[in-house]
Amino acid sequence: MAGMERGNEQVREFFAARAAGWEGRFPGDGPAFAAVVAELEPRQGDTVLDAGCGTARALPQLRTAVGPEGVVVGVDLTSEMLREAVSLGRRAHGVLVEADCGRLPLASGTFDAVLASGLVHHLPDPAAGLRELARVTKPGGRLALFHPLGRAALAARHGRPLSPDDMRAQPRLGRLLASTGWELLLLDDSDARYLALAVRKP
Repeated sequence: MAGMERGNEQVREFFAARAAGWEGRFPGDGPAFAAVVAELEPRQGDTVLDAGCGTARALPQLRTAVGPEGVVVGVDLTSEMLREAVSLGRRAHGVLVEADCGRLPLASGTFDAVLASGLVHHLPDPAAGLRELARVTKPGGRLALFHPLGRAALAARHGRPLSPDDMRAQPRLGRLLASTGWELLLLDDSDARYLALAVRKP
């Protein structure tokens, strides 16, 4: 538990320092977020979660998908990112909650779909985090693990080689998802994006 808290504190510090103007650094990411919401396929009236939502960039698209009768919740660990989301008007599209995605203050079996953008590799314990996302998702609900860049392109952006131990790579991700309540349906790790779609097992 102490290791998880230290990991979470490092994540908070990293994103708190970068929260102001975050989206201005990545102005071209909007279409990628719209595309992943379409592939997640939330339906009118669904209850959806944006886990590790940051500035809640996907909340407007999620709200459009589920309509006025649906429920949209964004959760993030970093208060500064959520304040940036509020300043960008994202609270009009859903509820924003400051919480650890590894210990969600949400009821089990609540969500029809979960979007996790750039989240899983920041979790101190990815398996525990994926189990927690499975806990709050209905059987048959869908999960999208997403980043607007593929792993190789993201590593190049940060000036480091692609790690052979990256748990987001196939087949490691498939095994990780299977052990945490999910079944991997699709993995697209191109330069243009990273997308793993999974379904909550019964």
